[in-house]
Amino acid sequence: MNILIVTLGSRGDVQPYVALGKGLLAAGHTVTVCTAASFESFITGHGLRYGYLNNELLDLMDTAEGRAAMEEAAGVFGSVKTMIKLAKESNRIYRQILKETWAAAQTAEPDLIIYHPKAFGVPHIAEKLGVPAILTASVPMIVPTADMPPIGIPALKLGGGYNKLGYKLVNMGYSSYRGMINTFRAETLGLGKLPRSQDVLAEVAGRPVPVLHAYSQHMIPRPHDWPDFAYVNGFWFLDQANDWQPPAELQAFLDAGEPPVYVGFGSMAGRNPQRLANIVIDALRQANVRGIIATGWGGLQAGALPETIFQIDQAPHDWLFPRVAAVVHHGGAGTTAAGLRAGRPTVTCSFMGDQPFWGQRVYELGVGSQPIPQKQLTAEKLAAAIREVTTKPAIRQNAEALGANIRAEDGVANTVALIESLGIRASRVPVRA
Repeated sequence: MNILIVTLGSRGDVQPYVALGKGLLAAGHTVTVCTAASFESFITGHGLRYGYLNNELLDLMDTAEGRAAMEEAAGVFGSVKTMIKLAKESNRIYRQILKETWAAAQTAEPDLIIYHPKAFGVPHIAEKLGVPAILTASVPMIVPTADMPPIGIPALKLGGGYNKLGYKLVNMGYSSYRGMINTFRAETLGLGKLPRSQDVLAEVAGRPVPVLHAYSQHMIPRPHDWPDFAYVNGFWFLDQANDWQPPAELQAFLDAGEPPVYVGFGSMAGRNPQRLANIVIDALRQANVRGIIATGWGGLQAGALPETIFQIDQAPHDWLFPRVAAVVHHGGAGTTAAGLRAGRPTVTCSFMGDQPFWGQRVYELGVGSQPIPQKQLTAEKLAAAIREVTTKPAIRQNAEALGANIRAEDGVANTVALIESLGIRASRVPVRA
């Protein structure tokens, strides 16, 4: 098949799809990944075709206003507040992204489109092209269940009705873009307006949209009341260790003493990266452990460091994490999965989105400390959490056991096999520009 993958967001929203794309490519399919332009070389470097989207959404998040909004984006109310703050500019960018996604789809001429939840224009493009689309998710946030509320909704013990209500709120969030989508359908795609009852989990024709969840069943078991079209496939890891050699200085640091504690927040740092770095450095000193600070993608700004702390830009997680004592990070799905696959205890300092969810899940599974929201982060709290995960045998043993279970899965292979077993066939219609 000729497959188009569309994803929006930061590195954590792109790397898993590159992993899936490589798996599909190895299975004999043609794969194009459509996302922000800053990831073009990353995508093509892995042998995949690239579909253009502008970089403005990432640029917006890197402004002072964007960083400030991210600090306030925890939970459903924080997310709504953030959306309101950035609505005017982000809506303009999304309208442009819709048009660019359509242009990329016309160039790729796919038989199937796989898409991230934020790429909400894809179902309409698929309808225009007469091809199927598959929705993906890194967390349980779209398919309703009585077992748990979606991310962002407080996990109150109010029963299944309360939990399912949260998913209605998520669907209402998608409905808030109805006007933008209807304009796109009419002016760009030449399609009619959406029915007011249209659900994100169904095509306009009424058929359910398959939903593939890219996380481990050992972290989040599949809910008992999910429909047949919702799947849990395992994490999509992009392994790079075999192709990567560490700088001599990094290897020397690792060899010089006890395994260090890794600290990295990806592109998350809020509006004061220097403050965050100072907290991390002080916490590592207080905990009396060696540390590796990853500054890549703008997450930290570290200055002069003591001999017990080593600074890197970035390194493949599948190479580095098995060599550290614990992993401290922002709670993104990819970093959480990589640390736990390596069998390492976790400290989560969450900023926004799904990060508090992953932090709480880590704590509930006994593989890490209680999460620390970044607004409440201090050197004393972080030092205490680091001491906890590096000295308590039960946490280490739980992490090692969970790591073994995750390593036994092959999420990419599972997903490729499922896509092929679904028997998806396109009913392509002529495209009129």
